[in-house]
Amino acid sequence: MAVSAERNKSAVLELRRESRHRAEMDFALAIDHVQVAIPVGGEMRARSFFGALLGLTELPKPADMAARGGCWFALADRQLHLGAEKDFRPAKKAHVALSTKGLDVLRARIEAAGYATHDDSPIDGRHRFFTEDPFGNRIEFMDRTARA
Repeated sequence: MAVSAERNKSAVLELRRESRHRAEMDFALAIDHVQVAIPVGGEMRARSFFGALLGLTELPKPADMAARGGCWFALADRQLHLGAEKDFRPAKKAHVALSTKGLDVLRARIEAAGYATHDDSPIDGRHRFFTEDPFGNRIEFMDRTARA
């Protein structure tokens, strides 16, 4: 049993060492978009929250996908896809984290719109909080850079 645990620990350490060099690999991966589920017919509420409240720009969906429902938004050079799901259940633990230079202003805006926010401990000096979208999906907002 101890030999197996030691081998496992060695394998984990090797993966950590290897991960430091993965950026040099030819197929280095990056996130293109993230998808969050919304209930069928929730597009107008999604546009109100993600577009009007958060200030994200809606992107046109490709014609062959538009009939599926949902909507897409720009996130800098990435995208946030909101996909309509018939058997929708809100994500209470899984979430996206969106960063901003104006965390405190954004939080005040979200709270003024009637959404509750909840603090969490800073990560690497970056303050953060959580809220839920109109469908109950958990969303994290955090400072783009560490605070002094």
